[in-house]
Amino acid sequence: MGFGSYDESEQESEDTDYDDDGAVSVHEHDHDGEVTVEGEVSPDDLVDRLQDMK
Repeated sequence: MGFGSYDESEQESEDTDYDDDGAVSVHEHDHDGEVTVEGEVSPDDLVDRLQDMK
């Protein structure tokens, strides 16, 4: 076989049943809620520090 050739027998047929158990769910770890920051430093100061590090 040359470059770009393929054997049709190696290709999946269109009537193949797919197993969704192995699929990745992008919403598996979605969470609704609030984020709170405990500490004496304000979020703006933390963002400024991050910008300085970059």
